[in-house]
Amino acid sequence: MSMENNGVKPIFRELKADDPEPETTAIESLCMNCAKNGVTRIFLTKIPFYKDIMLMSFECKHCGYQNNEVQNAGKIEEKGVKITLTIASKADLNRQIVKSDYTSVCIPHLDFEIPSQSQKGEVTTVEGIIDRSIAGLEQDQDRRRVEASETAEQIDQFINKLKALKEVEETYTIIFEDVSGNTSVQNPRAPQKDEGCKVHYFKRTTQQNHILGIYEENEDTLLQPINEEEYSLEEIEGEVMTFPTNCPECNSPCQTNMKMTKIPYFKEVVIMATVCDVCGHKTNEVKSGSGIEPQGVKIEITVTGKEDFSRDLLKSETCYMKVPELDLEVGPMTLGGRFSTVEGIISAVRDQLANSTALTGDSVDPEIATKMKNFIDQLDQVLQGKKQVTLVLDDPAGNSYIQSLTDNGTDDRLKITKYERTFEQNDELGLNDMKVENY
Repeated sequence: MSMENNGVKPIFRELKADDPEPETTAIESLCMNCAKNGVTRIFLTKIPFYKDIMLMSFECKHCGYQNNEVQNAGKIEEKGVKITLTIASKADLNRQIVKSDYTSVCIPHLDFEIPSQSQKGEVTTVEGIIDRSIAGLEQDQDRRRVEASETAEQIDQFINKLKALKEVEETYTIIFEDVSGNTSVQNPRAPQKDEGCKVHYFKRTTQQNHILGIYEENEDTLLQPINEEEYSLEEIEGEVMTFPTNCPECNSPCQTNMKMTKIPYFKEVVIMATVCDVCGHKTNEVKSGSGIEPQGVKIEITVTGKEDFSRDLLKSETCYMKVPELDLEVGPMTLGGRFSTVEGIISAVRDQLANSTALTGDSVDPEIATKMKNFIDQLDQVLQGKKQVTLVLDDPAGNSYIQSLTDNGTDDRLKITKYERTFEQNDELGLNDMKVENY
């Protein structure tokens, strides 16, 4: 059911020319300039293909003071993110950066760090971050030269080092770490893999959750034992459970259906499906129902035709997907967990690229749009059986699966390799109980 059918509008709505007077919420609030009461107007909207935001506008009729503010109103990601960006040329200075309030920026080359929550979230570039740092250091230099000349001289020397970074006379790295997971760095080679950027997701600690205002219910109390007699395994597997949630597209209240089922020759999984009656958005997600395996798994399938397209496929929420022939790499957060077929997962990648801002945005880069269209054409050739490729699922949690065409083991086009996880992979899965603290 769409919002045109039932007359209900989403909570977060896109700004459109045919909607000149969207609903706003007016709240009487204190003016910080004259201490009298003014009016704050709040509007919930969304940046297409990015996130939900809250626009707030304050105006005081007594003194004329005005103030505007934008805040992120979208969800906090399930994991934090650490992005290590290598700056090898001046072109890298133009990369767009989306960073939240909780993003720390570190340049190890200069032992320089911008702490988390010291700056507001923004959309900027690498050069913009350096320029803003320079401007902040130069702000009180005139006063320092009078009151503390030696300190001012040291700061001048450091400012010169920051300015030298823009010349890129040598390669250096910038590290972005965001516990909210809402930081991203532009990939100029999209949709191909970004060789100059390394992205690592990590599970937040309890302290980091508290920084974001996330508290688990009864986290400070002893865990209560599960009453195994209350629900049997057969009852859980046979029942479709429903619980309230918010639509990931428009954030309106809706229902999610959840059911546990077993994939033949593999394991139990939890399938969740959400349909929003307001905007019509549909989503399906699959999560493992049996925890993390002792080893990671890497599955490679050579896709040669219709027989391989029909293989069942489970990509878990921790699985990386690659197609080496196309230089394609899809992270675990991009498609989430899915139970589909080989053809279905390739089609999902193709559809997501076709609907990306590189082709549909207001300010489309012609070069990137051309590369994207050529890449989509290659995926179409794969789906038509005209191009042979290798599909790789690399899952540190060991919860991904591709169907074999034989009853005993793997067939000649399917290869399964189990491996020991690295420290970083264990960290991503939240398995590193002991962490090195600063001292």
